[in-house]
Amino acid sequence: MTDHRRSRRRGQGELEAQVLSVLREADGPATAGWVQERLGADLAYTTVITILTRLLAKGAVSRERAGRSFVWTPVSDQAGLAAHRMRRLLDGESDREAVLASFVTSLQPDDERLLRDLLGRAEDEEKD
Repeated sequence: MTDHRRSRRRGQGELEAQVLSVLREADGPATAGWVQERLGADLAYTTVITILTRLLAKGAVSRERAGRSFVWTPVSDQAGLAAHRMRRLLDGESDREAVLASFVTSLQPDDERLLRDLLGRAEDEEKD
């Protein structure tokens, strides 16, 4: 009898976040095989390599040659990865002002206050 159950499909970016999280747990640079072991047996080695390569393209990880393969090191966290996705979406729009205005007006009051504080700090740092 065949088992027709399928594993839950991961959301966009979820697997990248999991890979980054596992890499941050490492004592140093880690191999793709080491990452695969910690993520679980249902994930193919080639999938791990694909995710690591995508993270490399986004600047979230670095890699260096170790023998015939590579070892990987995180250089960004989940917040940095989310910020990269936000910038990529914004860069894909022709009317940046309208997108940003819509985004800001849709924020909860606490998030709007936080954004204003962050922008104020960034402005202060530019003056220094």
